[in-house]
Amino acid sequence: MSSPRETFLRLVNGVCAGPYEDLADLYAEQTHVTHPFHPLNPPPLRSRAELHEHFTAPPPVARTLNRKPVDVTIHETADPEVIVAEFAYQGRVNETGEAFRVPCVFVMRIRDGLIIESRDYIDHISTARAWGQLDSLLTALRPRQSTTIEGAAQP
Repeated sequence: MSSPRETFLRLVNGVCAGPYEDLADLYAEQTHVTHPFHPLNPPPLRSRAELHEHFTAPPPVARTLNRKPVDVTIHETADPEVIVAEFAYQGRVNETGEAFRVPCVFVMRIRDGLIIESRDYIDHISTARAWGQLDSLLTALRPRQSTTIEGAAQP
């Protein structure tokens, strides 16, 4: 059985190097993973199956990120199941040579070597920039155009 520290390190190294098909196996069958700072407020990932789909989904664009976790600091807490991990994903976009750094803080509950809960605080703007998706993210954040005409009588 892996310690919380070992499980976290397997996760972040696996996110960078794969194999992606195995990453969901680090989670309990029923789990609760949220991304509280994600600007589009996606729903929590609640099962190993949802996490498998999340990790094996094709990338948003035809880009390859060569990355690694850096500046890893793991804080153990009074609860032996809970850790707080500060780190960054750092690397380059293979197709453009552009360097990137994505700061992260994960608050995780790991029981019997499996992640049962995680709040993943990620710099989603830097992530979108690395994937070449910043314009798409900004478009998704803009308010939708109203179909009513200003000043027109409303029924």
